[in-house]
Amino acid sequence: MRPDPEDTIVAVASPPGPSERAIVRISGPQTPQLVGSLFTARQANLADSAARLSGDAAQWQTSRMARRWPGVLQLSAFPVPVVADLLYWPGRRSYTGQLLAELHLTGCEPILECVLEDLCAAGARLAQRGEFTMRAFLAGRMDLLQAEAVHEVIQAPDHEELLRALGQLGGGLTGRLQQLRTDLIALIGDLEAGLDFVEEDIEFVSRDEIERRTAAAIELMSGLLLDAGSRLPAGRRRRVVLAGLPNAGKSTLFNSLLQQNRAIVSEQAGTTRDFVSSILSLGGSEVELIDTAGCETTDDSISQQAQQQRLEQLQAADLVVWCRAVDLCPDQQQQDQQLFASLTGTLAVVLPVLTRSDLAAGITTDGELQISCRTGVGLQNLQRRIGDVLGNRGAARSELLGSSAVRCRDSLKTAVGALQQAKLAAAAAAGDELVSLELRQALRALQTVLGEVYTDDLLDHIFSHFCIGK
Repeated sequence: MRPDPEDTIVAVASPPGPSERAIVRISGPQTPQLVGSLFTARQANLADSAARLSGDAAQWQTSRMARRWPGVLQLSAFPVPVVADLLYWPGRRSYTGQLLAELHLTGCEPILECVLEDLCAAGARLAQRGEFTMRAFLAGRMDLLQAEAVHEVIQAPDHEELLRALGQLGGGLTGRLQQLRTDLIALIGDLEAGLDFVEEDIEFVSRDEIERRTAAAIELMSGLLLDAGSRLPAGRRRRVVLAGLPNAGKSTLFNSLLQQNRAIVSEQAGTTRDFVSSILSLGGSEVELIDTAGCETTDDSISQQAQQQRLEQLQAADLVVWCRAVDLCPDQQQQDQQLFASLTGTLAVVLPVLTRSDLAAGITTDGELQISCRTGVGLQNLQRRIGDVLGNRGAARSELLGSSAVRCRDSLKTAVGALQQAKLAAAAAAGDELVSLELRQALRALQTVLGEVYTDDLLDHIFSHFCIGK
């Protein structure tokens, strides 16, 4: 059930824990009265240029402009005033589209708790997850794509995802889709205007023009649909799986990349039975590094379970680092080549590396990266190659975020299908009413992507993943 947007809500909008500064956010029609019950503005120093611009600081409740007011809070649990700054938005141009205030004060948890208690005692309600951003969406301050980007900005695991989230928050994708929406509405208008003059044989838009405009729409929506199928779910790190024959040096490489002993290393083949995972930092981004059991055929039930887990990890991988030991015997070399060939036929990216290169100095290979965990040779190059491969995969994608992709995938598919049918109908000289019907279906799917068509359940699902205070 959607919370009442006319309630005045309050929450701590800064991260939890002690800090030098913290923010308490209040939004709703009773904001000035509730804040005024605690906050007293200090008389500004008239020698201060900023004070001369603000005038009488005690009149913040009647101000018509958004600005900062220094002052103090009188809290029930503290005998002395608490210094705080008030940022007050008196109009509808705030983040939520309502009267909005922020109290900036020291990040002391007992003080913050007392501020919340006193404001709630005065009539405020504690905000639910994402309720401030939901109000911004409902007030038309942002569309649903931008609202989802707020959550992604907070949760971005690396710099690349942060830039993509900021781009969607800034309206880059929204602008293109809004322009497409306008074009579709105009095209539908031209088609339906012609229906009123069908007996006079007046053509408002030619068949070639219909095909051209629908083809441009298909290109945009198909690109987004392709991207939606490859985007990571919100918060998921890219997965790098180490694979190869038993005793190929996977666990040693795993420990060397992490610079800690997480996996058991032994000269005996088949030591790793279960997969081991850990977080690896690569140039400011994080990936999930996974060590798996060696590829082998066995009748042992435990080994079979290990092989099943290995296959599951390979299927979910974004990148497979195939470890090939330099000292393989001819039979092992043949087995390694067969398994490697089968992987390259089913996985998107497989990066081969030659391990234990210190055992065969001077060996030359075709494009294989040579590494030695004992001497450290090639480890930095491997990390660079992993970062380049994953970075290039991300760069090839459009600006659509993971959470938006999950929500929009079906709508994008519907829109593309309807646009293709409209293009085919126009090419087959079908009636304008049939073309218009397909375009209207595409338009409704596009409106769902933008959030112009939604349900309360959808909003509850989206904003329930937000932080309190956002």
